[in-house]
Amino acid sequence: MGRTFAYRLATAVPLVFLVSLLAFALVHLMPGSASETILGEGASPEAVAALDQQLGFDRPLHEQYWNWATDAVRGDFGKSAITSRNVSDTLIERFPVTLSVAAGGLLVAVIIGVLGGTIAALRQGRLTDRVISLATATGLAVPNFWVAILLAFYIGVQRGWLPAVGYTGPTESVIEWVKHLIMPSIALGLGSAAVIARQMRGGLLDVLERPYIRAARAKGLRFGRVVVIHGMKNALIPVATVIGFQASVMLGGAVLVEQIFGMPGIGVQAVGAVLSQDLPVVQGIVMVSSLIVILMNVMIDMSYAYFDPRVRLA
Repeated sequence: MGRTFAYRLATAVPLVFLVSLLAFALVHLMPGSASETILGEGASPEAVAALDQQLGFDRPLHEQYWNWATDAVRGDFGKSAITSRNVSDTLIERFPVTLSVAAGGLLVAVIIGVLGGTIAALRQGRLTDRVISLATATGLAVPNFWVAILLAFYIGVQRGWLPAVGYTGPTESVIEWVKHLIMPSIALGLGSAAVIARQMRGGLLDVLERPYIRAARAKGLRFGRVVVIHGMKNALIPVATVIGFQASVMLGGAVLVEQIFGMPGIGVQAVGAVLSQDLPVVQGIVMVSSLIVILMNVMIDMSYAYFDPRVRLA
């Protein structure tokens, strides 16, 4: 497993380099001038040129990229062109909120999806299977921001059972932190739970028809033991791919959910940075988000090695 992990990390390095190039290039292809946006429409050409020189925008692109990339490797993404605050400080402050929401949504999706898909497969063709199939179809059709609005209004505002807006960090109060994450996690995770449930149902039904499952039953093993030990482990191999993809989707979906629940996550910061053309902040958010997605994909590859030893390196 150790060699497999090292190999997966090594193969991710060229991808990180490619992502950094794309992030740098796309940001610089944004319409308009960042210096003009910062100074306002009435800024003189001399003031714009002076700010370009101060921010390094007057240098050749390859030199700008090299300086940015070498600093980024050390964790220094520069300073905000608007607030002059270190981008790293903003990321450290904002990303834990987004990651908390995304992790909560993924937890909801995995628990409901795997459990629901397993129950549907074991009750194939019965009323329970039909109900779960209807629920998954509904979960796929309803957007997460609509679920978030309904939860915030009925449970947060009308009933007052959970806080409708705001965020409390785990260092302040673990209980309040969990309370603030329950509704955003449910809103974010239900759609992905439907996708995972469908994949889990189909995968488990396929596995249960395999000869080794019938052989295990013929040996007298209990059905529950066969399903848990032999069936689910193999059925989870394709499900792991879906979970990995949904984990990436969570980061994007968290942007809307954060805004609905008034959470100070990275989504609000990203929208503001794009609108104000705050290039260092945009680049920092894109790079850190991409690194998180790449790392999650490495972990998914490692799950393949756990579920199927044949993919491990010798």
